[in-house]
Amino acid sequence: MFDIGDKIVYPMHGAGVIENIETKEILGEERKYFIMRMPIGDMKVMVPVDNADEIGIRYVVENDKLQEVIDVLEGDPTKMPQNWNRRFRFNNDRIKTGDIVEIAAVARNLMILDMEKGLSTGEKKMLNSATEMLYSEMVLASDKSLEEIEDLVKEAVVKNYVPEEEEN
Repeated sequence: MFDIGDKIVYPMHGAGVIENIETKEILGEERKYFIMRMPIGDMKVMVPVDNADEIGIRYVVENDKLQEVIDVLEGDPTKMPQNWNRRFRFNNDRIKTGDIVEIAAVARNLMILDMEKGLSTGEKKMLNSATEMLYSEMVLASDKSLEEIEDLVKEAVVKNYVPEEEEN
């Protein structure tokens, strides 16, 4: 089980630090919750202790895993469905894994797609969500600030990006 001070990832929400473990009564039922502070937006999230495994709560990756994330961000975009609806589901499934490498791939793909032709409203929200999850874990896994991580991610994505017209 996780303890106060542990850096954890809550899939689909991002990474944070457990500040406390409290018992709360909700709808007449007493349950224990991790009180988690997120580094982005200074938000607090309550995570039911009983459901931690089921939800997929895990420790933040080690600093050395960040190079793999950077490599993914610098890599070529993944082939995605052309239909935006299928693409949305494809990317959403990848985000739901809670795996930082998968989330980095989604962020990279959507950032490049946005540079090339723009994103639908749903995909813009997804990109926001993916980058927030990515940033929150990278901040906690490194000794860098949010601003440094944002710059690092953006620089990595554009590093090897060649607009489609220029590829020939």
